[in-house]
Amino acid sequence: MSDDVELVILDDANEVAAAVAERLARAARAGGNIALTGGRTPEQAYEDAARREPDWSETEIWWSDERCVPPGDDLSNYALAKRALLDRLEREPRALHRIKGELGKEKAAADYERELGDTVFDLELLGIGKDGHVASLFPNAPTLHERKRVLPAAPGLEPFVDRVTLSIPVLNSAREIVFAVSGADKADAARRAFATQPGPETPASLVRARNGSTIAILDRAAAAALRA
Repeated sequence: MSDDVELVILDDANEVAAAVAERLARAARAGGNIALTGGRTPEQAYEDAARREPDWSETEIWWSDERCVPPGDDLSNYALAKRALLDRLEREPRALHRIKGELGKEKAAADYERELGDTVFDLELLGIGKDGHVASLFPNAPTLHERKRVLPAAPGLEPFVDRVTLSIPVLNSAREIVFAVSGADKADAARRAFATQPGPETPASLVRARNGSTIAILDRAAAAALRA
C-alpha cells in the first residue's frame, strides 16, 4: 500500500461525492486557486458543493484538462462544471480560467500555458480512468515525460477528440490533491494507482503532491482490490 496517499474508503458513490463536496466548499471559503475535473462523481460533488458554499468569490477556477470542443459541448469539462457548479452559485469566482479547446490542441495549450504562468493550485480535484489515466495523460503516452506545463494531447480512448492537459509537474505542484474514485469498474485502476509501484502504464500512480497532501476518496467497490 502506498504510504504517500491518504486513503478514505466510504460506503458508496454518494458518500464519496459528499466528502469531495465538503472539501470543495472548504476550499472555496479559504479562497485561492482550485482546479476542477470532469466525471460523474465530480459532477455530483459540484452540485453538493454549491449548496454547501454558495459564495466562491474568493476563488479562481482552473481545469486540469479539456477536450477540444466548444465550451457548450456536452463533452466539455467546462460545460459540466458550469452546469453543476458555477450556474448554482450566489457569488461567482473572481476568475474563471477556461481551456479554450475550440482553438485546437496546439493553440489552446499555448494559450493556457500563458494564462497559467507559475500558478500553484490550493486544491486539485482529479479522477482516474478505467485504464489508469489521469487528466488527459494516458498510459505510456509521450506526454508523461514532458516538462512543459500545458500539453496538447492525442485522445487515448473514446470519444476520440483531441485534448489539452496539464503535465505531471504541474499536477504534482498542487498543495492538496484529491482523487475521487467510485465504482467497481475502477477497482483495478485504483489498485494500480495506489497499491503498486508507480509507472507510466498507470499515469495516476505518478501524481502525488510534492509539497502537500494527496488524498484518495473511494467507495468500497472502487477500493475492493486494495490490500492493507
